[in-house]
Amino acid sequence: MPNNLTLVHSLLLFCTAFIAGSLNAVAGGGSFITFPTLIFTGVSPITANATNNTALWIAAMASAGAYRHNLHIPQRQLLILCITSLIGGGIGSVVLLYTSADMFKQLLPYLLLSATLIFTFSEPLKKWLQFQRQKSSESPPLLILVIAQLSISIYGGFFGAGLGILMLATLSFLGIKNIHTMNAFKSFLGSCINGIAIFPFMFAGLIAWHQAILMAVGGSLGGYLCAHYARRLDPRLVRIFVIVVGFSMTTYFFIRG
Repeated sequence: MPNNLTLVHSLLLFCTAFIAGSLNAVAGGGSFITFPTLIFTGVSPITANATNNTALWIAAMASAGAYRHNLHIPQRQLLILCITSLIGGGIGSVVLLYTSADMFKQLLPYLLLSATLIFTFSEPLKKWLQFQRQKSSESPPLLILVIAQLSISIYGGFFGAGLGILMLATLSFLGIKNIHTMNAFKSFLGSCINGIAIFPFMFAGLIAWHQAILMAVGGSLGGYLCAHYARRLDPRLVRIFVIVVGFSMTTYFFIRG
């Protein structure tokens, strides 16, 4: 695990995390930049995954306070989905620990492809789900939402890219109409998933702490300092940029094999 960072690698990780924090404040998709950068700087894929998860969790927690006033969710739903997220995130992270490095390398291009496709088609998916929600006069049973959230949480603990988009799709069926409330709930559940995953990663010694802290600072600053200016950009242009980066990284890892 390379902890002796060169100056060039340190600057690269900090800058890409700064950009990722800005992207996450507008459209999401920051992992498409930070995760490959870790690998490019010599971190093994599984360690890069654990380190990226840790760095982005710290960065997200640094700005989580901004959402606390929007978390208007019935206590029962909040508690049940919170526990579900903790269980799923723990399971996913443990599964990653028992996945061999060779197997993860083989899965990596497909994981990136799935995350990129989820991000690319998130808007049509969200509109379709909203349409289905409007057609139905009743909310789906909570058990179905719990199963969906458990599956998403396991995926999030194992890999994580595209996690927020998947959760927004699930939460749309709760009948929440305020987008700020949905984003607050998504951020809270995401912090549960990524936060619990840190413990197995930490005990297994998978986290490259120098890189994680450096990226956490960069991501926090990017999200805080650039959020105001980034929101002035056309969201479609930001999404196109993330999609191009996502498909480029996916293609690279397929070719790399």
